[in-house]
This record gives sequence, structure tokens and C-alpha cells, in this order.
Amino acid sequence: MSGSESIFIGASTRDETLTLKLANRHGLIAGATGTGKTVSLQILAEGFSNAGVPVFCADIKGDLAGLSVAGESKNFLEKRAREVGLEGSYTYEASPAVFWDLLGEQGHPIRTTVSEIGPLLLAQLLELNDTQEGVLNVLFELADDEGLLLLDLKDLRAMLSHVADRASELSTVYGNVSKSSVGAIQRRLLVLERQGGENFFGEPALDIRDFIRTAPDGRGIVNILAADKLMSSPRLYGVFLLWLLSELFEELPEIGDPDKPKLVFFFDEAHLLFNDASKALVEKVEQVVRLIRSKGVGVYFVTQNPLDVPETVLSQLGNRIQHALRAFTPRDQKAVRAAAETFRPNPDLDTERVITELGVGEALVSTLEGKGIPSVVQRTLIRPPCSRLGPVTQAERRGMIQSSAVFGTYERMRDRVSAYEVLADRAEETQRQEQRRREKEEAQARKKGEPRKTRTGFQLPDFGRDDRPRRESVERRSRRSSQRDSVLEAGLKSAARSLGSSLGRALVRGLLGSLKRGN
Repeated sequence: MSGSESIFIGASTRDETLTLKLANRHGLIAGATGTGKTVSLQILAEGFSNAGVPVFCADIKGDLAGLSVAGESKNFLEKRAREVGLEGSYTYEASPAVFWDLLGEQGHPIRTTVSEIGPLLLAQLLELNDTQEGVLNVLFELADDEGLLLLDLKDLRAMLSHVADRASELSTVYGNVSKSSVGAIQRRLLVLERQGGENFFGEPALDIRDFIRTAPDGRGIVNILAADKLMSSPRLYGVFLLWLLSELFEELPEIGDPDKPKLVFFFDEAHLLFNDASKALVEKVEQVVRLIRSKGVGVYFVTQNPLDVPETVLSQLGNRIQHALRAFTPRDQKAVRAAAETFRPNPDLDTERVITELGVGEALVSTLEGKGIPSVVQRTLIRPPCSRLGPVTQAERRGMIQSSAVFGTYERMRDRVSAYEVLADRAEETQRQEQRRREKEEAQARKKGEPRKTRTGFQLPDFGRDDRPRRESVERRSRRSSQRDSVLEAGLKSAARSLGSSLGRALVRGLLGSLKRGN
């Protein structure tokens, strides 16, 4: 279904194709619900895979999992194949696929560390205001300065408590740190944990090279993220995709404009990436999309409405497949007009009118050609997919997970020494030092014949030899008070662990974080 230099999309007055050499100039698939966006994504994924290009896509409804299984003969598929000129060459086949899942239920777990995601994306994930984001930046800076690794959420919680305890001291060095802001961040962390966010942070962190692999037959692996349950936590979904994009940018070398992309990345439900995003975050996304092209990565946004994508990003999407839009409201009409104006005009086509008339499986298509100039927009019948239209069974999914080349790499979480353990050890050492100080004071007091002090600092009176009952009663009360203190201290350090130490290096952060990656 793909030539050596292009991917066949469908038929208009000519064959509509996507040139592989220009596929890293990014793209857009847009259209109302039920108009065929998923099928367009599916055929592009198949085409890239057949050309040896790995693909990443999020499976929002469960349908894209069908990429991993060969399709079945159906009359409407055979009819469409004839209509677009594929009669005699249309076959059913599966694409090599690997399933992933942030929740670790329907695919290999995906994790990253708190340090790698950085304060900017973390603030977006936790929905923090500017003041709270400032405190989070102080926390990351302090962790770097003190060599504290931030790997998972328990590290972040420990650091928040540490920052609150030292708020006055830190305010003089890093700027104002209020305990109320720390408390607000802690509350947002609880919400994130209830949404399953705790599964996303930890080790082993994802090795981005596992997304950029080919099958033994040379086809690109299609990486499918199970996102049906993840959509109940849309902010986590959006932040994860932005983090993944930034990781690709940081990890991949500059290669200019290759003959075909090194990886193609599909952002489904693109509006979730930009909803309530700060200006700084949108600017970072625009910067990454602009620059990642030279890393050989093509980014394709999939959304219902082109207006969901900021104009600074939309202007960089050269390859476009526009399915039908409805024009029921003023905003809908504005979206139709905006979509029509982004295409290179076709004198034989009223683009704005046709957008509202397209049937299911039809689209307006314009791709880059020649020297990167968009082709004239054409009304196009989208070709049928070769893989299954619809989901896979649980048994099929389980079999593919267990036979995957990365099975066993990410399934077991690793917990090494990080901020949580170091801060707990520090607390224990402080308690030991305090105990030694008390014992030294008591020893000195006994030498001087001064009244003894209990652990709480209470001075026992100097009872006479004949007043033993009173002395024992006071000592019992003192012991009970001391025991209560011990229980409190034990509670504060009960989860402390000691697994060795790997401190003394700068923490890494993704491009969307505030600090540069270091060694």
C-alpha cells in the first residue's frame, strides 16, 4: 500500500500520497466524531510501518489495537478498494505492534522520574498557580543543590515536607516559600495519586530507544498506548505526551531531512494537550515541534477541530487530512472557515462548502510536494486499512504482550536510594545526635549532683530515702511522657529505608523542565 518513496492515502482526480521525505514536516488529521479520523490514522500508521518507520499512537477508543491483527474481508472494504484503484492488490495483514499502558494493565508499563519530567510539566499536571509553581521550582533547585534524587512521588512528598520545615531559611536564599503553597501542592498530589499518577513515576524509566525499533522483516514497530482508561485523567494523558515529545527531542541526534522519518508520533485528542496550558508551556511545545523535525521525527496532531491547536503550532503542520466538520454554531462556522483557509486553494472546489458535505471515509487532502510546497486541496476517498477495523480480544492482547521483545524489561518496579530515604536517614541521625546530647547533659548533671532530667526535659526532684513511693510515681509519669514522644518519632521515620547511596550528581530534566540535562 506504500511506494518506496510515498504512502498511498486515497484517490481524488489522482492518487493522493504522502511523500516520506517530507513526512517529518508534521501533519494534522481533523474532523468531527464519526467521520473517519481513526481510519486515516490507521492507514498512515500502516504505511509508515511498511516503509520501515516506527510509529507511536494513543488508542483512545480501543480501535487502534486492531493494527496488530490482519483485517477480515468485508464487502464495504472490498468496494472501497476498487473505488480507489486497489483492485487485485488489496490484501489483509497485521502490522508489528507493541502495547504500552501508563497504568500497566493493558500493555508494558511506562514510567519516568519526577526529575526527568521537571517542574514546568509537573506544575501543569498538578494544575498549580504561579505562586505554587514557584515553590515547586525552589524544591527542584534545592534537590539539585543537595544532591537529592527525585524519582517517584514519595520522594516528592518527602521533599515537600522538607521544604515546609525549612521555609523561613529557604525564603532568604531562593525567594519566598510559603507553607500554605506547600500544603496546596500536597493536596494536588493526593488527587494525582487517586487518578493513577503514582504508576507513572518511578524506575525503570522508559528507554526511548524501545520506541524506535523495527521488526525482523524490516517494518517499523507500531507502539500503541492503551489510553481508554487514561482518558479519565486527561491532564495526565496530555502531560505524558508532551514529556514523551521532549524526551525524543533530547535523546535523538540531529539528522536534518532524512529520506524517511526516524519516528512518527500521533497526538490523538490534541485539544487535551493545550487545554488550560500556560503561555510558557505552549511556547515550549511550539519550539519543540519546530525543532524536532531536524531529529527526523514527524508529529501529527489528531483532533476534532483545527482551532484546538494553537496557531503557532498549526502553522507548522504541512500535511493535512481534513474530514467533515459541522457548522451548527458560530464557533463551528469559524472552525470551518479557518480550516478552509489553511489549504492551498483549488479553483474547481469550494473548500469551505465541501468540508460540511464530506461523507464518512472522505476527506480534503493536501500534502507537501516538490520543495515543500502544499499540493492543491482535493476531495479524496480514503483507502481501506489492511489491518482489523476494531479492537483486539484480551487473549490476543495478552499473547502479544508476552511475546514482545521488551517483555520483562519494565514489568517490575525498581526502588533505589533517593530523596525519601536520604531525608529519612537525616531525620534518624538528628534524633541520635539529640539523644547523645541529652545523655551527655544527664551525665554531667549527675557528676555535679544536679537534679536529673527526663527525656522530656522534666527535672526530677531530689527525693529523700524515705520518700520512695513519691519518687517512683513521678518517674512513671516521666516514662509515659517519654514513650509518647518515642511513638511520635517512630511514626515520622517508620518508612525509612537504607539501600545504599548514589548521590553527588546533578539531576536530569527533560527539555520542558527548567534545568538542562547534565552528567
